[in-house]
Amino acid sequence: MTRVILALYRVRGVLYYPAAAVLVLLALSAALFRDVEAPVVRAVVATLTVLALPAVVVAVLCVLLSVLAPRLLPERERMTVAPPVRGRWLAVNSPATKVPSHGVRAWGQAYAIDLVSEPTDGARPAFGEGPAMRPPADYPAFGAPVFAMIDGTVVRRVDGMRDHRSRSSLLAFAYMMIEGMLRELGGARFILGNHVVIRSEGGVCAVVAHLQRGSVAVQVGDRVRAGDVIARCGNSGNTSEPHVHAQLMDRASVWTGQGVPLAFAVDGSAEMPADGEHLVVAG
Repeated sequence: MTRVILALYRVRGVLYYPAAAVLVLLALSAALFRDVEAPVVRAVVATLTVLALPAVVVAVLCVLLSVLAPRLLPERERMTVAPPVRGRWLAVNSPATKVPSHGVRAWGQAYAIDLVSEPTDGARPAFGEGPAMRPPADYPAFGAPVFAMIDGTVVRRVDGMRDHRSRSSLLAFAYMMIEGMLRELGGARFILGNHVVIRSEGGVCAVVAHLQRGSVAVQVGDRVRAGDVIARCGNSGNTSEPHVHAQLMDRASVWTGQGVPLAFAVDGSAEMPADGEHLVVAG
């Protein structure tokens, strides 16, 4: 029974989003096409109505799985990898502070970390000061090189998502929350933005995300070594300011991958900074 529950838990995203789409479309059609008598429109509404009950059942099942199944997950050994950045970077949403680090285990990000550049010789714009939506180039992270965390093969790359402005005020951040719910319906590329997935010989996959458009320097099938420059930091996807999102998963698909604990190899030790602490990497 446990194996069945964990198998369903792994594919919960694949099940949930179509169900959610059916319910959203049904709600919109009821509001927008209530008085429309066109046969095609009525047929679509009728089909959505028939699918509504199964969609509700699937959605409820997925929510229950998200709440209950994590207790059954086997513990994974922490994997030490090369840092994806160089310099001085602030840890945000760190697994050293809480797990799941981003509040959810979806998209394989149970142990993900966000790294924000805070160089000692350059100021990072403060939240709430200045424009509500700054150009990404205002931030020291934007354009910084991003490095491969593991040796392996590139199995996925996305490079065409635009770098949007920051969300640097309470109102802009609230807008991002609403925007994020819509991005969820669009799938991984709208959440992660431009990103690269590298698979190791052992099957563990390393993801770096929110990369600068046009900066991804590797192709699917390329072999890379830990420490190779593979892209530059951007502000694509669901992000409030330029930063590097890094995570490990047990398979290449963020739809079905489960997060793998990680630490960064720095000066001969394994480090994972907690929220508010800095990762400092020479180079």
